[in-house]
Amino acid sequence: MTTLNHHRTGNGDPLVLVHGVGSRWQVWEPIIDTLAASFDVIAVDLPGFGDTPPLPHTTVSTLADALVDFLAAEGIENPHLAGNSMGGGIVLDLAARGLARSVTAFSPIAFWDTAGRVWCQQSLGRAKQLTRVLHPAVPALLGNTVGRSTFLGLVFGKPWALDAQVAVDTVEGLLAAPGFDAALASFTDFRLPDRTAVDGIPVTIAWGNRDILLTYATQARRARAVLPGARHVTLHGSGHTPFYDDPAGCARLILDQLD
Repeated sequence: MTTLNHHRTGNGDPLVLVHGVGSRWQVWEPIIDTLAASFDVIAVDLPGFGDTPPLPHTTVSTLADALVDFLAAEGIENPHLAGNSMGGGIVLDLAARGLARSVTAFSPIAFWDTAGRVWCQQSLGRAKQLTRVLHPAVPALLGNTVGRSTFLGLVFGKPWALDAQVAVDTVEGLLAAPGFDAALASFTDFRLPDRTAVDGIPVTIAWGNRDILLTYATQARRARAVLPGARHVTLHGSGHTPFYDDPAGCARLILDQLD
């Protein structure tokens, strides 16, 4: 049985929130209270991230398998799923297995070409190396708007507006994630399921137009071509992880699944 650290709150249909590589369940905090008014919200730490121990072998697919096992163990059947980045790829994978009532994917992985994938892997890998070198100075560097803009623009659309403690916690979560390197490397082999596997459920693909990690201009366009039956939404002014940039807009996209 797979046990995942998780935060659960609210009432209603089950909604499972899945973070991206190097992140943890707290990335959803800006929208959890809003969602909890309508959903039974389960925000998970994937294995090797947050407070969940790593798997013996970590890939995007083994992380997806672990989530499937967790849902079965918890008796969570046919939930709504929402995921960001790597989590977006994972929830699309679960949907293709027939395990989702709906899917909302924010900047999901695997709509890249080879150059886009390599850019993502190298950018995140170098960001981790840099923050590890600068680790003792991280609180001071991220304590001002210039520092946050310089170091967190890769993942947030408005890093200057981010709370300083949230910024520090974001970096600390990355550095403390033993599953990061293996999960990131596995992006090379991860493939999204055939689009016909998700045709039977509501699917929303949302992309921040300030996403420079999984670049909005190319990858959102490719997502529209690959999943023409999905609802495609642009989050103006948002970056790769949009929940702090536009919490109301992000929550609304998920709440729309109730309609």
